[in-house]
Amino acid sequence: MIPTLVACACLLPTLVAAQYQIVKSYEGSTFFDEWTFYDNFDNLTNGDVNYLSAKDAQTQNLAFINDAGRAVMKVDNSSTLKFPSKRNSIRIATQAQFTIGSLWVADMTHVPFGCSVWPAWWSSSPTWPDGGEIDTFEGVNQVTMNQMGLHSAPGCTHSNTSVQSSTLINSTDCSILANANEGCTVTNPTTKSYGAGFANAGGGVWVTEFAVKGISIWFFTRSSIPDSLQSNASTIDTSTLGIPVANWPADGCSPPDFFEPQYLIFDITLCGDYAGNSNSFYQTCTGVCYQDWVLGTPSNYDNAYFEVNYVRVYGEPGELTVISSDASPSHTADAVRVLSILAGLMTLLVMLVC
Repeated sequence: MIPTLVACACLLPTLVAAQYQIVKSYEGSTFFDEWTFYDNFDNLTNGDVNYLSAKDAQTQNLAFINDAGRAVMKVDNSSTLKFPSKRNSIRIATQAQFTIGSLWVADMTHVPFGCSVWPAWWSSSPTWPDGGEIDTFEGVNQVTMNQMGLHSAPGCTHSNTSVQSSTLINSTDCSILANANEGCTVTNPTTKSYGAGFANAGGGVWVTEFAVKGISIWFFTRSSIPDSLQSNASTIDTSTLGIPVANWPADGCSPPDFFEPQYLIFDITLCGDYAGNSNSFYQTCTGVCYQDWVLGTPSNYDNAYFEVNYVRVYGEPGELTVISSDASPSHTADAVRVLSILAGLMTLLVMLVC
């Protein structure tokens, strides 16, 4: 029997499909119930915003459920500010962490955009950067295409880009110490993945797979969402999703070695290290980021909001996927590392026999 199994393994494609079942859902009237609001000025990326508490965000109508049942997170677009004030905004993170062997699906109808605006839908470990960061959605100012990427400790690289649809590879070293922490980033080639193009297309769905075999991101515009993601899908088979737009395989960056269980995060900052950087800002905007935009007409931020149908998390059947905020992820990480070693040994055996 062993030769037969090995022979079958030799025929497997580089991108291996997996089955996932739903373990967590954030949507509807309870969307915000299990998120932590940052409640501080942006001391993380030096943006010109104050992130509000849950209470203040609700009072100021910057985080709410709209009449369509969607979660809205927005930048203050009604206040006229004077120097040195910062504009109010939102940053939230899930109270739970999600382990390697999980799949995250986010359905949105609108994402923030505009000069000085820097939004992201991403994940981070509690021990950044050692535990890694995965950026599913990120953009700045008036760019027209979404950027995806990984940030990690040194040693993680984007080694093989053959199993992804995007050919726009910006950088391949994921280390925070390389290229001013640019990360290993990939640009989505469709202008429907960010800004006005995204909104005009009715939004879309991102799927992020966080697996031992690697990290993959799919993006679907509203008109191209596959049947397997329609309605309230309780299970997802990644073979139904096609080729991901971005894929970081384990041969260049083994997730168990560089990534720990992740919090999921939405945030919108202004200017800061990325959007306010002259190399980024002047590509699509004019003036001075803080003085002319943050302190400028409040209507500058009429489009600076997320509108989210849902965020759903899926896990491998029978495996631990959700870690509560008071639980330790260490045992899970150890178990995943063992699985990774076993998978590596199996791969070596296959290569030798083939």
